[in-house]
Amino acid sequence: MTWRQKNPTLETAAVYRARVRGCLLGGAVGDALGYPIEFLSLDRIRTVHGERGVTGFVPGAYGAMGLISDDTQMTLFTVEALIEAHARERIRGIGGAWAQMLREAYERWLETQSKPGPEQDAPRGGLISEPWLYARRAPGNACLSGVAQKYHPDPMLKLDGKPGQVNPDSKGCGTVMRSAPFGLINTPGGAFEMAARGAQITHGHPTGYYAAGALAAIVAYVVEGDSLEGAVVRTLRLLARHPGHEETTAALEGALDLAAQGRPTAGNVENLGAGWVAEQALAIGVYCALAEPDVEAALLLSVNHSGDSDSTGSICGNLVGAVHGDVGLPHEWVEQVEGRARIAAIADDLAAERLHQ
Repeated sequence: MTWRQKNPTLETAAVYRARVRGCLLGGAVGDALGYPIEFLSLDRIRTVHGERGVTGFVPGAYGAMGLISDDTQMTLFTVEALIEAHARERIRGIGGAWAQMLREAYERWLETQSKPGPEQDAPRGGLISEPWLYARRAPGNACLSGVAQKYHPDPMLKLDGKPGQVNPDSKGCGTVMRSAPFGLINTPGGAFEMAARGAQITHGHPTGYYAAGALAAIVAYVVEGDSLEGAVVRTLRLLARHPGHEETTAALEGALDLAAQGRPTAGNVENLGAGWVAEQALAIGVYCALAEPDVEAALLLSVNHSGDSDSTGSICGNLVGAVHGDVGLPHEWVEQVEGRARIAAIADDLAAERLHQ
């Protein structure tokens, strides 16, 4: 895998850092916007919050505002694994262990879902020591059961479009909502491969792992400087090389077609599905980011629908954040999102690791 960004100029490095921050903070903002309304129909959302639906953070669990869900939790543990794997390769010259490190990071996440807080007598450092991450926010069953199986894929095996060993029939959006970080630290092709294999830790359905790979590749193309539409088109070409890509390809093509039809609407979002499965969540996130040029409006569009609002909001946030950088995100929402300082810090750590010479 090609991890390092070679000899960047100061300007290029600054833009890259902003995109990494934007991707991770944007994902957290979209997640927090959608989490309180995740299981509500669009009619119910409008009844409770007004005809426009939610227009900002609304109270979630225990009346708190700006809470993130398992989507951002797992994304952060993905980042932690990538930082560790890159540092190991850079310092020790030992590569190829990223899949094991990713599995171990997800096992640490699983620990946060079953304990009230960090073990005080055994400080371990890293995200596992962060008390605010010890919160169970409706994690997917496949994520929970998959991580518990302690499987890590062989990075040398070719993606063949066949069901994986773990939860072979599952293609829930738990694969794609955590996979943007792969696109922040690798080439598009490398990001696709890593994200797809990483998804197989919990979900074995080809569409589940290809959708994860597709999001990572789109983010990587954007980081390289492509437009979002161009990134999606190039990702479709990448997908076409892999057997079993058809569902993921059809979903992305549907998002592109709808985005080209004019004024974005909640009806168009719901034409793409509810987002509970991977390809639908990806399509909704892509559609909203493409169809609505205003970042705030795109994020609101991505959560105001009948379905998995936090996952679609998270994916849309990853995309608009990667495109516009952290300075392009709504400042008030960024300030209010749970864990903002820690998310920004780990984003900077990830950027620094890739830029390290």
